[in-house]
Amino acid sequence: MWLGPRRMEPLFESDALSAHECETLDRDGYVVLPGRIAPEARRRLARSIARVEALRPDAPKETRPRRYAAEHDRFLGRLVAHPQLVALARAALGPEIRFDHCVCLGRPPGHAGMRWHSHGYAEGDPRLGLLRIFLYASGFGPGDGGLKAVPGSHRLREAHVHAESDGALRRDWLAAKRDPASGTPLAIEALSAPPGSVVAMWTHTVHGVEPRRSESGPRLAVVFGYRNPGAASPSRWITPEFERRAQAAGGEALAALVAP
Repeated sequence: MWLGPRRMEPLFESDALSAHECETLDRDGYVVLPGRIAPEARRRLARSIARVEALRPDAPKETRPRRYAAEHDRFLGRLVAHPQLVALARAALGPEIRFDHCVCLGRPPGHAGMRWHSHGYAEGDPRLGLLRIFLYASGFGPGDGGLKAVPGSHRLREAHVHAESDGALRRDWLAAKRDPASGTPLAIEALSAPPGSVVAMWTHTVHGVEPRRSESGPRLAVVFGYRNPGAASPSRWITPEFERRAQAAGGEALAALVAP
């Protein structure tokens, strides 16, 4: 049982978030940690993501392995309670957290990308947050499967923002929007990250993914979501069987992580 307590190899080259990185996350709604994943962990991550992506890709969404990735791969399952990943989540959320989901985000060469969107959690209670931690085994740059985001948009705490293109976002949702903290107009930022990078992002941050070039290799990534308990989460993708296994094999700490 891979969820059981056991010494794990390092996931990150350095632990958690620095004070400056926490400030960036709180200001922009996300922070890029270039090359933070340890080399061996990056190699294992790439193998696990590719493996899960190949499992029943045409399955219904509610049972698709990539949506419940930690339940279909030994390495990803053990990362749920990895001390460094949990410490990163707690640096942003505080000590009381829950594991919310683990989803593979592979993008093959020529992938069309993903439209602009945001996710929802506890819109009416700013004391509660949901942090998405993206682990990139392979990197990305602007115009090549790159992540793009709107810094400051997380403070609006708007769920289900959607736009098909940069132009549509600027014309509609972004028009006249300002950062509630600074008062500056909101704008799009294209991000870059070398292989082995981490991106931590608040769930309400408006973001999208650019198309992957056909001549590029696959972009291999996985996202782990952690949140404060206290509200129902629409992205909590954990099966009852996984909860039972966590209670049986992982002790009190892991059982608490996967609790509702």
